[in-house]
Amino acid sequence: MRWFLIFVMGMGLFFGETAGAEPIESAQLPDLTAALKIPAGQNFCGEPVPMNVPDVRERFERELLLTLWNRPQVLLWLKRSGRYMPHIEKLLKENGLPDDLKYVAIAESSLRPHAGSSRGAIGFWQFVRPTGRRYDLTINDRIDERRNLFASTGAAIRYFKDLHQELGSWTLAAAAYNMGEKGLLSEILAQDSMNYYELYLPLETQHFLFRILAIKLIFSDPRKYGFNLSGNDRYPILSFDRVTLQCDRETPVMLVARAAKTRFKVIKDLNPEIRGHYLAKGAHQLLIPKGSLKGFKKRFGELRNAYAKDHKGRIYVVQRGDNLSTIARRYNVPVNALLIWNRISPRDPIHPGQKLIVHPGD
Repeated sequence: MRWFLIFVMGMGLFFGETAGAEPIESAQLPDLTAALKIPAGQNFCGEPVPMNVPDVRERFERELLLTLWNRPQVLLWLKRSGRYMPHIEKLLKENGLPDDLKYVAIAESSLRPHAGSSRGAIGFWQFVRPTGRRYDLTINDRIDERRNLFASTGAAIRYFKDLHQELGSWTLAAAAYNMGEKGLLSEILAQDSMNYYELYLPLETQHFLFRILAIKLIFSDPRKYGFNLSGNDRYPILSFDRVTLQCDRETPVMLVARAAKTRFKVIKDLNPEIRGHYLAKGAHQLLIPKGSLKGFKKRFGELRNAYAKDHKGRIYVVQRGDNLSTIARRYNVPVNALLIWNRISPRDPIHPGQKLIVHPGD
């Protein structure tokens, strides 16, 4: 009874607080029936969509409705497009590819660099490891260029060029991008058709192109579908300076941040391909905040030299009975510092004879 009374009182408070709230006017939301009146002449990369075919129309309408239902997601797409789309559009144009391919990145990742799938696809263009490496993306425990906007877009452009050359159609190229070219080719042979709209494909691939078409339609006239954004509502374009660093040893990302007069998070956000806290030995091309290039190389060199002098470190050989906590107390350092210095996880056991790098505290 007590819980029932609490529930009733809570509901009374809720309705009391919301009673005065302004209701959403129906005019603020698009009429769904009107939204399904898809204009004639729909195409993907200049290839006509046969809207006179009932099944094609139904699939298009389905994806458009499902997309419009998730209004917060569409709003985030529109806002993120201000940050990333100008760069993607520029690269597509420079390489002579259709502008419509930019919508593939939205369908694949919602323009999120860290987007991932259960199949191991990662990044803006959702490359799996084998395909990413085939198209020259660096993927290891230090760097994952699938998360880099420019590297991954370049790889996607090369991949789409190969798919179009092999299949002769941008529509089929998009289907192959989703399900893999070998799988699509086997279905083309089995069904004796080169028409995407006639092929029976995995359900995800059957929906994929129509999801892209729905995104394109909404982006072509956001206000028609109830998204009344002004110019300032979109996130500002990703702006930066580029710098090439030569690291003669492992180098903390924090030194890059300090040389750029910014924070660690800013460097990681600009360079989402960096995994962890350190840059590996070798050359790195990084993005730093716009306007921070002047004097950067000098500051970075000074910071790097000071770091090398102050962090020579020592090698500690793990003894029987040791654990990370006892070693950390012995050298007056945080356990997390040991984890970072030695690239180990809290879940990784240490064992006698193992060598750890330690930078003793004061």
